[in-house]
Amino acid sequence: MRMLHTMLRVTDLTQSLDFYINKMGMTLLRQSDNIDHEYTLAFVGYGTEADHAVLELTYNWGVEHYELGNAYGHVAIAVEDIYTFCTKLQTLGADVYRSPGPVKGGSTVIAFVRDPDGYAIELIQA
Repeated sequence: MRMLHTMLRVTDLTQSLDFYINKMGMTLLRQSDNIDHEYTLAFVGYGTEADHAVLELTYNWGVEHYELGNAYGHVAIAVEDIYTFCTKLQTLGADVYRSPGPVKGGSTVIAFVRDPDGYAIELIQA
């Protein structure tokens, strides 16, 4: 067994794809519209679905807001140079709301960025 994907509901697919592809550096792996049920699925990731876990971005047509709730935590992504990557994200207008630095009580360097829908993404120095 292996993990395949994590699904996130998004309110603006174009804006979300811009964030994950142009800011986070992922690749659009596939995208499909379901006209009968009025939704679009877009799968993005750092490698093929055959070899990597990916994100499924689900856009339900016409939905403009979701309640994220307090059970969701974050998606974690390893990065090679967290300081340079966070600077790049900020330059591109991303909300890096926790600057790179050691995790409380430890030495692992982490940062946090929000996607356009407010989902938290933890960046971890590889």
